[in-house]
Amino acid sequence: MPPYRPLVSNPHLLTILGNFWPRKLDMRPYRVESRLYRTEPDVQVLVQTQRPLGAPRGELSLVHGLEGSAEAGYMLTMAKAGLDAGYVVNRFNIRTCGGTEHLCNTLYHSGLTVDLRMVLQQFRDEDRAPAHLVGYSLGGNLVLKLAGELGGDARPLIASVCAISTPIDLAACARQLAQPVNRVYERRFLKRMRQRVAATGRFTFGEIQYARSIYEFDDRFTGPSFGFRGADHYYETQSSRQFLERIRIPALLIQARDDIFIPFEVYEHPSLHANPYVRLCVTEHGGHLGFLSRTRPRFWADQAVLEWIVSAGVSPEMETSDRRSSTA
Repeated sequence: MPPYRPLVSNPHLLTILGNFWPRKLDMRPYRVESRLYRTEPDVQVLVQTQRPLGAPRGELSLVHGLEGSAEAGYMLTMAKAGLDAGYVVNRFNIRTCGGTEHLCNTLYHSGLTVDLRMVLQQFRDEDRAPAHLVGYSLGGNLVLKLAGELGGDARPLIASVCAISTPIDLAACARQLAQPVNRVYERRFLKRMRQRVAATGRFTFGEIQYARSIYEFDDRFTGPSFGFRGADHYYETQSSRQFLERIRIPALLIQARDDIFIPFEVYEHPSLHANPYVRLCVTEHGGHLGFLSRTRPRFWADQAVLEWIVSAGVSPEMETSDRRSSTA
């Protein structure tokens, strides 16, 4: 992978710049196909697909982070890089995100893999190649957990998995986000969560407005909505770190030591070093999803992911072979 030379070293500034950096992307050559997939009787999720100009070399499926959508800046730059490199790109909206609140009256949570799995299974039924999954923050937890849940059965659906700035220990990251230095970010997340959840009609704004932290919101609403005994039980069971040892496809985790939301100590988990399928790429700087480079290409993580996919040994020929064997 290319070396990372950060635009600046301040992790808060990198995090903010990574979110607000202007992205002048010419997507005109790549028509967007928006499609709803039914994943449960009362749930539909939106996937936005774009295809390269020539014969595709594989498929990328991108999953956004907390309160994001397919239109997040990091999703768009990765999509453009992937399309230019010859991949079909699918930008996956987690349930109730991307303007789909009316298509589902439930919430989402950090380990809810059923929607992504069902979409990938429908891809397989359409004889499409196994996807290279790329998850960002909460989306990283989702893709790692799904790969671990599937274990040796993942390959017909997933060619590889990459997770960027991932809260593999949800409890530790909730505590980190609640620190005074991060309070402005937590308030921003909470505002968006209240608006989206109220739009589903499951709870009124009056019911949810008194949750003053992510932990409190998860303890009162997210956890109980999915049968968990509050936030602690939810975090304990849905953190991807306990699924890492079961992964049996190439997996890459990209993580900055100075991530403002994720204490780096969580990456000392034994499975990260004991599982030969899993590789951890650590940068000294980067903040949270803020891997801006001082040189071009500006968005370093995009090129790092694409180069890793090639180096991981998952060639188009292997993808085609896996697809044929899975449908035989």
